[in-house]
Amino acid sequence: MFEKLKNRWSIQSNFQLVLILIVFSITGSASAWVSKPFVEWLGLNKEDMPAWLFTVLRLILIFPIYNVLLIIIGTIFGQFKFFWAFEKKMFSRFLPKKKVTEKLPNP
Repeated sequence: MFEKLKNRWSIQSNFQLVLILIVFSITGSASAWVSKPFVEWLGLNKEDMPAWLFTVLRLILIFPIYNVLLIIIGTIFGQFKFFWAFEKKMFSRFLPKKKVTEKLPNP
C-alpha cells in the first residue's frame, strides 16, 4: 500500500511519505477544530436549522479552511512543494477543461 502511494505521489523516501501522512491527519483534525469559531461567528447553530443543513454548511466552510491549513502545515513540515502541487492538481479538477480545437489546413 505504501509503495503504491509513493509511486502515485512520485516520492522516494518512506520518511517523506510519513511526513505527508502526518500533515494530512493533522490538517483534517485542525480544520474541523478551526471551523467551529467561524460557524459561531456566522451565527450558525444546530438549534436554528435542520441538522442536515448545518452539516452541509459546516462542510462547505471546512473546505477552504482545510486547503489553507494543508499548505501552512505542509510548509511547517517541509513539504510545501508537494502540497502546493497537490492543491493545484485538486483545484484543476474543479475547473472546466479547455476544449482542444483542431486547426484545419487552409484550402
